Formats: sequence, structure tokens, C-alpha cells
Amino acid sequence: MELGAFSVSLSVTDLKASMAFYARLGFEPVAGNEADNWIILRNGTCTLGLFQGMFTGNMLTFNPGWQSEEREHAAFTDIRDIQAHLQEAGITLDETTDPAGTGPAHILLKDPDGNAIFLDQHVPAPTR
Repeated sequence: MELGAFSVSLSVTDLKASMAFYARLGFEPVAGNEADNWIILRNGTCTLGLFQGMFTGNMLTFNPGWQSEEREHAAFTDIRDIQAHLQEAGITLDETTDPAGTGPAHILLKDPDGNAIFLDQHVPAPTR
């Protein structure tokens, strides 16, 4: 099961201050929109999302269908297949997606310690 590109999504209270801090660590903006209160930063192969007022707590984020640097995979495990696999394995999902859907979708779950794991597929399901 391929989960796609990985990043850490941080809930921040001051986007500009957080951007300045991570810039000093060598992170540079690669996507997002400050006016919408979110930005994606990268330093080498490390990707970090900063989100002001969009969610509570920090999350591990996976993007099925994406490689790093926002490039699409030609073939990948669709989020609905990942959802079915997790449910069959007995994992409780906090948010699910329509299993009959074919477009972009997301699911949310938590690990045993309550850490959020967000799977956010931005691309349509692969052709089967």
C-alpha cells in the first residue's frame, strides 16, 4: 500500500512568524497562499505545511497519487482502496470518504497516542 508524498502539517498561531522561523532553518515556500493562511515549505526532501486557523493540533500528512515536489504518480493506491484496507485491518477512521467516489478525497485517523494522520488525495483515482 503506497501512501504517497509525506509531509508534516503544523497548526500555527502566526503564519508570518512561523514562515520567518522556518526560513532561518533553510525552508523555502513551494506552494500555498499566505492570504488563505497556509503555505507549504521545503528544505531538501523535507516538506512542511504551515496552517493558521484551519485545524487544531499537528498532523502527519500523506498524499496518495503524489510524489514529492507535487508531481503525480502514473499508478498509485487510491485513497478508497487505502480506506478499505485500513477498515479491514480494524483501524477506526475519524473521517471517511465515499467508497464509490473517483475524485480527490481525504480520510483522517489517529494513532494509538492520538496523533492525527491525514491522507489527502488531490488527484482523481487511477484508471483501473
